Amino acid sequence: MPHVNSVLELIGRTPMVKVQKLDTGPCELYLKLESANPGGSIKDRIGLSMIEAAEQAGHIQPGATLVEGTAGNTGIGLALVAQQKGYKLILVVPDKMSREKIFNLKAMGAEVVLTRSDVAKGHPAYYQDLAAQIAKETPGAYFINQFGNPNNPKAHEEVTGPEIFADMDRDMDAIIFGVGSSGTMTGLSRYFAREAPNVELVIADPVGSILAQYINEGVLSTKSASWMVEGIGEDFLPPISDFSRVKKAYAISDKESFLAGRELLAKEGILGGSSSGTILAAALKYCREQATRKRVVAFVCDTGNKYLSKMYNDYWMLDNGFLERPVHNDLRDLINRPYSQRDTVVIGPNDLLTVAYQRMKLYDVSQLPVMDGEQLVGIVDESDVLMHVYGDEARFRDPVSTAMVVKLEKLDVKSPIEALLPVFDKGHVAIVTESERFLGLITRIDLLNYLRRRVQ
Repeated sequence: MPHVNSVLELIGRTPMVKVQKLDTGPCELYLKLESANPGGSIKDRIGLSMIEAAEQAGHIQPGATLVEGTAGNTGIGLALVAQQKGYKLILVVPDKMSREKIFNLKAMGAEVVLTRSDVAKGHPAYYQDLAAQIAKETPGAYFINQFGNPNNPKAHEEVTGPEIFADMDRDMDAIIFGVGSSGTMTGLSRYFAREAPNVELVIADPVGSILAQYINEGVLSTKSASWMVEGIGEDFLPPISDFSRVKKAYAISDKESFLAGRELLAKEGILGGSSSGTILAAALKYCREQATRKRVVAFVCDTGNKYLSKMYNDYWMLDNGFLERPVHNDLRDLINRPYSQRDTVVIGPNDLLTVAYQRMKLYDVSQLPVMDGEQLVGIVDESDVLMHVYGDEARFRDPVSTAMVVKLEKLDVKSPIEALLPVFDKGHVAIVTESERFLGLITRIDLLNYLRRRVQ
């Protein structure tokens, strides 16, 4: 492979992989790995297209400030290009975005403004409206506006579409994609209308978005619900959208999306993001519904590296009710990390306090059960460590036994849920036991997660 002079030259020409182990019915399913772009997603393509078009039109000058509202991947694509070209970038992102994306954006030099994800277009805190306002108030700033920028679909009409058709040797029957800004859908629709009008266009839409109902029933709802999949689904029709050639859409739940993404990794070895799970779930439904063999293309829009703390985190999946858990009808149903499964993060009485501190930081927990073999002998939390070492940092080298609490209030596993409230009111965590055998801890957030799952 020849060398390139810039990471921007690596955008596009992504691999196409045939699915081998998933049930695709009578169809052949091919996955376009947009996760292989240098920024990790299909949005690298439009980041380059929109910025270079603005340069050519004279809208931005060297050192300019660019502003955009994004669910994440467009922001990373823009950050990649802005970084290489020397522009300042301000991104307004909804607060449901994965922290990996936020870390990625900040590490690339972008300024990130978090805003609410529970408000609709027209609200001043809605991420696109807030971005437009920031651009208006920032001297010399240029608002990218992916939802109204014609160079968004142009990138897919002129580059992505021809690339896919060539990958498939000009022999394909359908393509499945998600819709966010609608650039991918609109650009591909225009390309295939011209080059291969027989190719069927199918949308994968999160449950809660208005697009599936609009495509399947012709009803444009003014009400949307929330969904946890990032980057696709809408509560309005973007100005650049052209849905005229799309005749079918699948509404895919968050649970279906996350489980499909995990199955893609487990069976095909492909680490895709949450929207890739939505698209895969829709593609498999489409393929299994067919009566004859068809060659079908779907997107792996971005890499799952950006979702390791969410859809690939068993605890997050359990907290949100996306993985099944055994039901005991007692306090075990609230324990997120059962000790019997070695999921509880613990410490030994002879371990040093510096180890306890590092373990709390690493696993993002505030307290550690102190286990001597299989026996619970104490508990140590952040406050215990702080009070022990304050004024003499050398005491971090003291054993945990010198700072742990040994007078423990325990709850029997058969205790009613209401018994948790006095424990929490004292500022403690609940230590759950069965015949003196330690089962695990219950925190306030564990109880909140349990109550929320009951109303889902």
